[in-house]
Amino acid sequence: MLRELHVELGIPVDYDLDGMRPTFEEAAELVDVGCNLVGRMQRLTPDTAVSWQNMQAAAQEDEIKLMIVSGFRSVEYQADLIRKKINAGQSVSEILSVNAAPGFSEHHTGCAIDIASPGSRPLTEEFELSDAYRWLKKNAANFGFSMTYPRENKLGFIFEPWHWAKFG
Repeated sequence: MLRELHVELGIPVDYDLDGMRPTFEEAAELVDVGCNLVGRMQRLTPDTAVSWQNMQAAAQEDEIKLMIVSGFRSVEYQADLIRKKINAGQSVSEILSVNAAPGFSEHHTGCAIDIASPGSRPLTEEFELSDAYRWLKKNAANFGFSMTYPRENKLGFIFEPWHWAKFG
């Protein structure tokens, strides 16, 4: 099924053959953690949800507001994101520098979160200049989170200071 979906989307056949990009299964158990910036309910695994809520509360104590942009994404939702970008005229190679192909997104696990804060445009490198980012760099590990896509990461994704995941 994944191979057919990749063919439909124009994902290169060698996308997953270099051994650099891990595949991710969809989470089996998810809980609601609140709405994102556009009012869509977001979900995470139970353990990640507790850590996220604890991290949000700790940030709030330091007068930092952390907001969820995106949590769990199904394989089909990831495919829809790519379809929308293709329909908007973006090339597949451009899209794949920002979005993982379906089956390869950490968001499938329910353990990855895209984070925003007031005063910073969501999902942009501008987030690196925010107090929230500085707080995350200093404190996120205390809650089990790490930034997956630093500058010049081995997976070839753009720098994503907003993307944090909790594995292990």
